Amino acid sequence: MVVVTPTASGKTLCYNLPVLQQLLKEPESRALYLFPTKALSQDQMHELHDISTRLERDIRVYTFDGDTPASARRAIRNSGHVVVTNPDMLHTGILPHHTLWVRLFENLKYVVIDEVHHYRGVFGSHLANIMRRLSRICRFYGSDPVFVCCSATIANPRELAERILERRVELVDKSGAPTGEKHFIFYNPPLVNKELGIRASAVKEAARLAMHFLSENVQTIVFARSRLRVEIITTYLKRMMRRARRSSEPIRGYRGGYLPLERREIERGLKDKSILGVVSTNALELGIDIGQLEVSILAGYPGTIASTWQQGGRAGRRGGVSAVILVGTSAPLDQFILAHPGYFFGASPESGIVNPNNVPILMSHLRCAAFELPIEDGEIFGVDNLSPALQFLEAEEVLHHAGSRWHYTSERYPAEEISLRSANPENFVVLNTSTVDHKVIAEVDFDSAPMLIHEDAIYIHQSQTFFIDRLDYEGRTAYAREVEVDYYTDAIAKTDIRMLHVDAQEPLPTPGWEAVADADRLFSRNLGVVSVTTLVTKFKKIKFETHESVGYGEVKLPEREMQTESYWISLSDAVYDFVPETELGGALTAMAQVLANVIPVHVMCDPRDFRVAPMLKSPDVERPTIFAYDAYPGGIGLSQKAYAVHRELMKSALELVEGCGCEGGCPSCVGPLLDVGERGKEYARMLFRMLAG
Repeated sequence: MVVVTPTASGKTLCYNLPVLQQLLKEPESRALYLFPTKALSQDQMHELHDISTRLERDIRVYTFDGDTPASARRAIRNSGHVVVTNPDMLHTGILPHHTLWVRLFENLKYVVIDEVHHYRGVFGSHLANIMRRLSRICRFYGSDPVFVCCSATIANPRELAERILERRVELVDKSGAPTGEKHFIFYNPPLVNKELGIRASAVKEAARLAMHFLSENVQTIVFARSRLRVEIITTYLKRMMRRARRSSEPIRGYRGGYLPLERREIERGLKDKSILGVVSTNALELGIDIGQLEVSILAGYPGTIASTWQQGGRAGRRGGVSAVILVGTSAPLDQFILAHPGYFFGASPESGIVNPNNVPILMSHLRCAAFELPIEDGEIFGVDNLSPALQFLEAEEVLHHAGSRWHYTSERYPAEEISLRSANPENFVVLNTSTVDHKVIAEVDFDSAPMLIHEDAIYIHQSQTFFIDRLDYEGRTAYAREVEVDYYTDAIAKTDIRMLHVDAQEPLPTPGWEAVADADRLFSRNLGVVSVTTLVTKFKKIKFETHESVGYGEVKLPEREMQTESYWISLSDAVYDFVPETELGGALTAMAQVLANVIPVHVMCDPRDFRVAPMLKSPDVERPTIFAYDAYPGGIGLSQKAYAVHRELMKSALELVEGCGCEGGCPSCVGPLLDVGERGKEYARMLFRMLAG
């Protein structure tokens, strides 16, 4: 079963009540609850514990995660009726040690997966494989649990749940929960340069609006689209509070990288209202109970309709009047949403897409499955024929085939080598060298480290600025000291792409352009595998408040490489018959900017799941090409969907370019004039017209 109803509609009772009923009827029964974050696990555990206490029955509810003391773990394994955990701990701490969890697996009646909409892309693909491993262990112990999923509103809840669980799922999507009066406001910051289409900073406008509510003691949450923006808005709000001669202590930031105790303190402060305002990434988008917030301000469109409703739903959870304000940026996607409110309120939310059979992900979990239990010949682990994969692992000396079974033989512990949320399992730690004990102030994930904590970067933590003196890349440690500066840094990355394999290719007709020389062989759409190399080369210094650039610096770090799926549009040399060679680079840049904004709408994914890069020519790409690729190693199926809806993409791209009133380019369509050149928009419009027929 998958339950899909709005925020604060009582989804939790849909699984707590049957679980408690089962435990009252059969005290030896067990239930396993999965939440995507530790914070949500703790929150829900306390709620279930309160209910079981009122029943005055001995129902033991425990949280089992990385913070659980070793002394408590044996008691949880032996006597926990409801074990509340997260996918990471199930992956590394429970399934590989299933022989210690015999009472749980022998008596497992319910498996609850909350916030299932959160399991998209890489994280969801990993979870689907973890469910395969969980199911085979349950079969080994003779149990057949009922799976209950809960989700915020998305386009394909049943399909997503069935893809993750690989079993038929019933959908419950009717809500009878009362709702308070909610005002949803679209706010487009004023134009500061009409010719260039540049609007006032969404960051500064969001802070200004938040201060309006905070000055009236209205508890407010501000959502920002990056960790850096969280710290900038937090800094601005603290300064505003001090200028208003009020304490800045009730203003806090909340994002990934903060240490667990600090996050728990902020969550408690929001509940007891000692914290008046919080600025967060989507880390607080999930259903953690953070009290009765009255206003939610979104500093920029979150990228998906589903996330927008989730973030807006953090205000007014207990009824009463609440407000949601979406502050637009100059980006094309934001401007499209603000200009078409009917599209936003009338469109269905995005789909959750997972690809459990992504080769790197599948192979990683096959190792884990074999470690847990030998794999039988003919066993189905999401794939009908596992033989080639198992034979490869045998050649790598990971498995050994004996009789009718494949046994794990490596000395390595496979689960620890897999990060469920990114391509790399390793994190960097940031040490504060201004303290005697070099206190750890934060963690930074491997993928973000080159952008945030390179040497000479300004790292911001709770509005305190730190200067990164040294980054020990091999030791995964950044050494930072407290400084007072009036600027922050923003890294710049360079991307190179090589085509490795073409899976599909189709020449594209250009109806209506027959008179143009060679127009019938100008374009082709392609689908295949590419190698993407990313290198952070420099960083900008940006002044607080004015956001003007005040200098640059060099970055020297190793390059990163991944192989992934890509959809790309190639142009033949015939393009030079009507686009001058000196102008084609600007035209391709303009087209890439537009496609980066229309592809997520049609593919229905988060913009961060997809990347678009133009390449005029390189040693590995002989023809002018626009690449659109999955932002995850191996790909998760987004490029395949983009390839399938190519014509719709071209029509939407043309509408976006022609619908913008700027002369030669602006952030709301093809990008700034400085990036695309004086005629970049003109030629991009012409190429999109040809592609759209």
